[in-house]
Amino acid sequence: MKQKFKTIALSGITVFLALSLIIYPDQSLEASVRGLNIWWEVVFPSLLPFFITAELLIGFGFVKFIGVLFEPIMRPLFNVPGSGSFAWAMGMASGYPTGAKISARLREEGQLTRIEAERLVSFTNASSPLFIFGAVSVGFFYDAKLGAVLAASHYIGNALVGVCMRFYGRKKEMNKTKTTKQKTSLRRAFREMHQTRLADSRPFGRVFGDAVLNSIQTLVMVGGFIILFSVFTKLIYIAGVSPLIATILQQLLQLLSLPVDLAMPIFSGLFEITLGADMISQTETAALMEKIIVVSFILGFNGLSVQAQVASILATTDIRFAPYFFARILHGLFAAVLAVLFYTPLYLNRPSFNFRDVPVSNNPYSEPWFNLLHYLAEIGPIVSFSGLLLAILILIKRMRPS
Repeated sequence: MKQKFKTIALSGITVFLALSLIIYPDQSLEASVRGLNIWWEVVFPSLLPFFITAELLIGFGFVKFIGVLFEPIMRPLFNVPGSGSFAWAMGMASGYPTGAKISARLREEGQLTRIEAERLVSFTNASSPLFIFGAVSVGFFYDAKLGAVLAASHYIGNALVGVCMRFYGRKKEMNKTKTTKQKTSLRRAFREMHQTRLADSRPFGRVFGDAVLNSIQTLVMVGGFIILFSVFTKLIYIAGVSPLIATILQQLLQLLSLPVDLAMPIFSGLFEITLGADMISQTETAALMEKIIVVSFILGFNGLSVQAQVASILATTDIRFAPYFFARILHGLFAAVLAVLFYTPLYLNRPSFNFRDVPVSNNPYSEPWFNLLHYLAEIGPIVSFSGLLLAILILIKRMRPS
């Protein structure tokens, strides 16, 4: 019965999407172009260097090196190997779905068990500082000081999720034999790195080519999901489905003493973070603190668009998606509560940073985060085109008979 219902649901959604594309071609094209611009100008050029670097560091054994050094920290806190620190750091620096990508690679390399990989994925997919400070704080709210509240709530909440998820799957691990603890040292870390590099017999050119191709393949998949969810969100709004579901959210918002006008922005944010955060910032009936609470929840939840990207990455491994989804709800709740706690000390009681005696809130476009985002949008298409061209050249070279 469950499988029949799943078949009907998936078929119904697909038919709805197909009919909507036929009925609303102009709006679909507009939403598709919007999603494509986001991927082409920002997502692809910002994530490609991180993906390629991560692939190279894993291939050369450096992740094994830091794994030995950070084992005494990661194991007690999150109950994952030290190599998980690499996925955690890269995930926070570059944003989703980097953490899932690296966690999946570590699982493929055999550096994580399935339970450990599921724990690691649950807290290594976070919003990047560039998105929190540049896009949300300055780009949507025109106030750089809010970045401190959102970032502190987001990253501390993420760490709390990791601490909670350390207890996940412990019963399944109790019957397994524990590996003997080895003393942490630079010599042992270097020895592990050297042995890992020797175990990979690929020449440098092959390693670099594989890193580029694997990274671009993942990013093309990410772009497809961004475009698809951009179109899907637009179509369900045009078809009147969004207002219908938003009425259900209004009842929940009333129980939480939040403005009911936030229902539609929240619903949009549950699908796509950027669109939801933008709509929340423009809700005039909500107070600033209420907006920050809701945005913090959406950032922690990641949005179904990001979750679909993560699910597709995990689908190539034995890592299950359910623990990650549960962790996203937990992260959203933690971030929302922390936003309430941090709002006064990090925003109300924090002096404005001035640029030539002009408050930040009055001149948001002078912020370095916004300038970085604007610069990335300018050079993004060049980086994206260069990356795709490099992948094509590598494929052509490999297709030629030696």
